[in-house]
Amino acid sequence: MSDLLPVLRVLGALLAMFALTLGVPLGASLWAEEGLWHEYALAMCLTLGSGVLLWWGLREHRDELLPRHGVLLVSLVWAVTPFFAALPLLLVLDAVGRPLSFTHAYFEAVSGLTTTGSTVLSQLDGLPLSVNMWRTFMQWLGGMGILILAVAILPVLGMGGAQLFKAEAAGPVKDTKLTPRMTETAKGLWGVYVVFSLACALAFWAGGMTPEDAVMHMFATVSLGGLSPHDASFGYFASPLLEGICLVFMLAASCNFALYFVAVRKGHWRSFWRDEEMRATLGALIGGGLLVALLLWAKGTYEPLQALRMGLFHVVSVATTTGFATTDYLAWPVLAPVLMLLMSGVATSAGSTGGGIKMVRMLILFKQARRELTRTVHPRAMQPLRLGERVVSDGMVFSVLAFMLVYGATVIVLSLVLLLTDLDMVTAFSAVLASVHCTGPGLGLLGPSSNYAVLTDFQLWVCTLGMLLGRLEILSFMALLTPAFWRR
Repeated sequence: MSDLLPVLRVLGALLAMFALTLGVPLGASLWAEEGLWHEYALAMCLTLGSGVLLWWGLREHRDELLPRHGVLLVSLVWAVTPFFAALPLLLVLDAVGRPLSFTHAYFEAVSGLTTTGSTVLSQLDGLPLSVNMWRTFMQWLGGMGILILAVAILPVLGMGGAQLFKAEAAGPVKDTKLTPRMTETAKGLWGVYVVFSLACALAFWAGGMTPEDAVMHMFATVSLGGLSPHDASFGYFASPLLEGICLVFMLAASCNFALYFVAVRKGHWRSFWRDEEMRATLGALIGGGLLVALLLWAKGTYEPLQALRMGLFHVVSVATTTGFATTDYLAWPVLAPVLMLLMSGVATSAGSTGGGIKMVRMLILFKQARRELTRTVHPRAMQPLRLGERVVSDGMVFSVLAFMLVYGATVIVLSLVLLLTDLDMVTAFSAVLASVHCTGPGLGLLGPSSNYAVLTDFQLWVCTLGMLLGRLEILSFMALLTPAFWRR
C-alpha cells in the first residue's frame, strides 16, 4: 500500500487547488451583500487545510504516477471532491434557515461536478445568489474536467500529469496526443473551453439576460450540465432568441473540443468538418429534433413553428445531457420523452463536455456489426474497421465491447436495486439512465417539472453512485474492484 502514498499526496494538492474555486461564491456573496461570506471562508479554510495537510504530510513521496495510480486518483477525486463541494451548501443553507441533510448536499455536489444537472432543491429563485452561483459554477469546473485543468498545473508542483490525463479522458480520446506534451494539450483544451464560455455569456447578456443569469446559464450550457437558478429552468425567460443562442452553444459543446483546438492551432478547418463522429453527433441531434417536431405537429400538440421550436430545443437539451426545459415534455406523446432519454446516451462526442456512451463508441459498434455481417457472406474478406481515414485497432474494438457489457450490467443492476425499494419501473429505470448518462431529468416522478427530492436517501445514494460511474466511464471504477489492480 505504500506505493499508493504518492496518489494521496497529489490528491492533497488537488484539494488545495479546489479550495481556491470557493472564491467564486465568496465573491458573489460579497458583491450581493448577503452577509454569508463567513460560511464560504470557513468552507475554503477547511478544504485548503485538508489538502495542504495531506500534501505536506506526504511530501517525501514524490514517485511518478503509474497508469494504475492515475485510475485510482481519478476515482478518489470524483468521490472526495464532492464532500468538500457540499460544505458551502451545508453551511450557507443552514445559515439562511433552509438546512440540508448531508445526503442531499452530497447528491447536489456530485450532480454539479459531474454535470448531471439533477437537483433536490426547490424554490431556487429564492436562494441566495452565491448558492446558485456555486451550484452552476461546479458544472463549469466539471465540464472540461477538474483533472484536465490540474494536468496543466501539476507540473508546476513537480508532479507529472500524463497518467492523470489518460485516466480522465473519455474512451478513445485518451491516447490522442494533440501536442507533444500533455500539459500543453490540457492548456489548449481549457483555452478553447474558456473562449466558448466567454462567447456564450456575452451572447446571453446581449440576448436579454441579466449579467448574473448570463454567467450562471453560461456555466450550465457550455458544460452541458443544465442546473438552473430558476425553478422554471430555461422556461423562466420565455424567449425564442435565448433558446436559439442556448441551442447553438449546446450543439457546439456536444462536439469534440480537440477538433476546435486543432482547427485553431493548425488551421485544419477541413478536418473539422470531415470528422465522422462530429457529423454523426450533429446529424443525430438535429435529425432527432426534427423528428420530434414532426411528431408534435402530427399529433396536434403544437402548430408547426412552435413544434419546431419545442422539438429542437428539448431534443438537443436532453440528448446532449444538458437537461434544460421550457415545458413539461412528459405531457407530449410518449415516444418523444423516451426517445430523448435514450439519445442522451449516444448523442455527444468523446472529448465533449457531455456524458453517456459517446457517439464514437456507437460508430465503432455499428461498423463492427456490419463487418461481422460481411464476414458471414465472405469469411476470408479483409475488411479493416475505419473511422474516417483512421483504422481502428482490434484492441479498441474489444475495449468498446467490454465497456458496453459493463455499461449494460451497471444499468440493469442499479435499476433492480431501485426496484427493490418499491420505486415504480419507469421512474427506477429512467433515474438510472439519467444518472449514468449524467443527463438529469428522467421519466415518471423525475420529469422536468419535478426533482429528485421525491426519492428516499437510499435511492439518492444509488443515483449518486450512478452519476459517479457515468462520469468515470464505469471501467475506471470497475478496475479498482479487480485483484490485479492491487498487485504491485
